[in-house]
Amino acid sequence: MEIQVQERGNAWIVAVTGKLDAVSAADYEKTVRQLIADGKTRFVVDFAELSYISSAGLRVLLSTAKQLKPVGGEVRFANLQDNVREVFEMTGFSSILGIHPSVDAALVGM
Repeated sequence: MEIQVQERGNAWIVAVTGKLDAVSAADYEKTVRQLIADGKTRFVVDFAELSYISSAGLRVLLSTAKQLKPVGGEVRFANLQDNVREVFEMTGFSSILGIHPSVDAALVGM
């Protein structure tokens, strides 16, 4: 897995490439926790290049949302590939996390 972070407007884009699973979830969590510790509170996670997500990956996404809530922050998800979208839908995550067709769409109103 590879993670790239860039600032865009009032938000931070976190682009995840490869697989978000038990092996890589800790790296994702460490990156996002550091951003939150640095005072960043608005995120769009770009999954355009994410090929696979496991339950461990879903757990860290939910953890991110929970960390941001008390500080008035928000995380949105964009560009889900079909197989990743299916996992979100089967687990009910699509109804509790903000999913958008593109990064630009996710940034609206941030």
